[in-house]
Formats: sequence, C-alpha cells, structure tokens
Amino acid sequence: MIYNLIHRTIYEYAAPVTVSHHAARVEPRVLPQQSVEHCSVTISPLPSVIKPRVDFFGNQVCGFSIQEIHQRLEVTATSRVTVFAMTQPALALSPEWEGVVKLFSDPVSPEVVEPYQFVFDSPLLRVSPELAVYAKQSFTPGTPLLVAVADLNKRIFTDFKYDPVATTVATPLEEVLEKRAGVCQDFAHLAIASLRSLGLPARYVSGYLRTRPPAGKPRLVGADASHAWFSVFCPDVGWVDFDPTNNVMPGEEHITVAFGRDYSDVSPVSGVITGGGSHVVKVSVDVEALDGSESMK
Repeated sequence: MIYNLIHRTIYEYAAPVTVSHHAARVEPRVLPQQSVEHCSVTISPLPSVIKPRVDFFGNQVCGFSIQEIHQRLEVTATSRVTVFAMTQPALALSPEWEGVVKLFSDPVSPEVVEPYQFVFDSPLLRVSPELAVYAKQSFTPGTPLLVAVADLNKRIFTDFKYDPVATTVATPLEEVLEKRAGVCQDFAHLAIASLRSLGLPARYVSGYLRTRPPAGKPRLVGADASHAWFSVFCPDVGWVDFDPTNNVMPGEEHITVAFGRDYSDVSPVSGVITGGGSHVVKVSVDVEALDGSESMK
C-alpha cells in the first residue's frame, strides 16, 4: 500500500518568542515492511540552524533553531511511504512467556542487550505490582508469549473506553487506570507498563493509521491525528506489534514513524523557547492511500 502523508503542527504563542530550539520526529522509518520514497520537512519561520540526525533509537530527527522574534511556528512533514504486506508470526508457536522473562534476567546474553533496555522504567512509565496483577490474567502458566500478549491486547480494548477528552498528553497512567478511559497513547502505555511489570521488554511505537469514511462520505483532508501502539520482543521472531486501541496486529494500514521507551522519546515536535507565554497547538494529519479507493486518517 502506498501513502501520501502530510503532518502539520502549528504553535501559536500569546507573546513573542525570541529564541527557540526544537526536535521534530516526523519522518517515517525505513523498515523491512516499510519503505520511504521521500520525506521533506518545511519550517516557518525559516530556522537559522537545521541539523538532521539519528537518535539513540534509530529515529530520524530534524533539529532546528529559530533565532528571530516570532509568535507562530509551523512544522510540516510531507512523505510518500509504501507499507508491504507481511505474514504475521504464528502466535501459538512462540516460546512460553516465563522462559522469555528468564532470558531478560541477569545475567543477560549479549544477543538480547538491545531489547533488554525496554524492560526497565522510563520517563513516563513505572512498573508496579498492580499492573503485574492485571497482566497475569492473560499470562497464565505455560502460555506462549504472543498468545498472552494478544489476549492482553484484547482485554485493554474491551476494558477501556476510547475517550479523546478523558486524558491529555500529561495524564499519568494511574489516572487512566482509575477512569478506565483514554486514547491510543494511554492504551499503548498501559500495555507496555503491564508487560514490563512481568519482566518483559516492550516499546512504544508512534505513527499513523489508515481509516475509512462512512459509505457515501468524502475523505476529510487534514482532519486526523497521530496514532500509537506497542511492540513486544519475542526470541527468534523479533519485535512484534500490537494495537490495543483497535485490537489488531498492525499491518498494511499502520505507518510507523518512531520507536521509543514511551511517548517522551517520540513526541513529533518538542523543544525549549525563550518567551512565548501560553500557547495553543494545532495538529492536522492527512493519510491518503493511493489505491484508487477512499481513505481517511
């Protein structure tokens, strides 16, 4: 599936900003199941310094500084991406989850050092006995790892209500658990923290999801938002993605932008400013599928 993507972020400040430094993670990743034909990032006002780099997790980062007075910042990423169909792993053939936990207990083999970093607490997520109890309803003794993760994915989808006004970017996971409501970021965080509470490596994935308009309705250009899901590491398979918001395993309709320990590692646009006062953020995302049919996200 080929997609044209436009991700626009606008900051409007109540007072002038004199200097700002930012990092934008808006370029889709190149992966075995995903290729990027092109990606361009335009910034207004024009930065005095632009330094592209690759971060610790392999994500493309556009670092930039604006050293003129401004009250509005606009960052627009335009990409063309192809996502290929891939055969999902046989869940029942994955190793028992207890054995995977042992694999990530000291001492850790050099072969699993990379995923081992995703077992620990991260800036936004903390392991807890309560989350381990919640996860263990799916992780019964001897259950294959991916079977258990799929069940956890389904339970989050069933137990929690999607409510875009129930939480904000800053809402702690404890509040999400209490309200039993949230958005894709919250559900990905819940799954990751639950898996880590059992000693399993899990990471956050940011990206986009193709959806479709109701029958007879036009696709709404730019009326969408980013999406989030999670990955768990499975020996002999690698990282396997799950989407608890929709109770699916991501495929051709999920476009990956970045990986990290939690949302704080993959925020589309972050930075520091001098001045500005309060601000308003406006985000629009357009995902156009080039397959001759209508799409919307």
